[in-house]
Amino acid sequence: MTYEELIKETALADERLVVMTAENRALIRNLPAVLGPRFIDTGITEQTLIGAAAGLALRGRVPVVHALATFLTLRAFEFIRTDVGIGQLPVKLSGFVPGFLSDGNGPTHQAIEDVSLMRGIPGMTVFAPADEQDMLAMLPAIWASPAPAYVRINTRPATYEHAPFEMGKAEIVAEGTDITILTYGMLFEQTLVARELLQAQGKSVGLINLRSLKPIDEAALLNVVRRSSLIVTVEDHFITGGLFSILAEVLLRNQLTARVLPLALEERWYRPGRLSAVLEYEGFTGHHIARRITEYLGESGAVIAEGPAVLENEFAE
Repeated sequence: MTYEELIKETALADERLVVMTAENRALIRNLPAVLGPRFIDTGITEQTLIGAAAGLALRGRVPVVHALATFLTLRAFEFIRTDVGIGQLPVKLSGFVPGFLSDGNGPTHQAIEDVSLMRGIPGMTVFAPADEQDMLAMLPAIWASPAPAYVRINTRPATYEHAPFEMGKAEIVAEGTDITILTYGMLFEQTLVARELLQAQGKSVGLINLRSLKPIDEAALLNVVRRSSLIVTVEDHFITGGLFSILAEVLLRNQLTARVLPLALEERWYRPGRLSAVLEYEGFTGHHIARRITEYLGESGAVIAEGPAVLENEFAE
């Protein structure tokens, strides 16, 4: 099953579903012949795309809208906020190549503030699957929900067998008392490597895949804060407004504090290149994540083995 096959199967079973794009057909190129008038390409006009999607939603349709994540969430932000958000319309936003998945593209194409923007809209739900398997398990529930939704599209092959998806629930991969790593999206695969490397150092390391960022699994966050000596947030996003901010909000709301190491982009865009080069340069390979954690713990002399090579992206724009 691929993303295109899932959306085709869903659309053929539910005539309300309409597939829309702003000239981003890489993952849905075969659907026009199948869906006919229920496939709409507005061209490179993200604002028009969202306005049209809102109009269709008002008429009982469920539009699944595709565009590059940076242009979808930035160029069309007012339209998402006003046309979709205020009306609480069931428009499903599929953001292509978010975060580090934009790899070789420069700052104009780097969606690294998208989580912050989308979760700031009242009623908007926000999701970031760890890989293609995780995404395909999540999408049926997201598309069936009456709420507007933003999804960071991720077609990278799975390196982990995921648990079934439940709206608003985190995936608890492992529990740990020394360290717990919180992450979402494509960096999940690197945190799996980091956990293994840290476990080899004799540490008890937990790992949580926060595939649902809004609604967030507050109970899971509070549980790990109470169990672990150190919490590490790992995200391909600006440090402002993403997972680190979400955790801080949850802690403050519950009058708790924690020792937290945030690994994110601080006040800068990342250096473009092939994905492996980006992760290496920015310090987000499994090896680098493990090393940064040990250095934070004052164990800079710890020998951290190299992780496996990073698989390059097959899909990019």
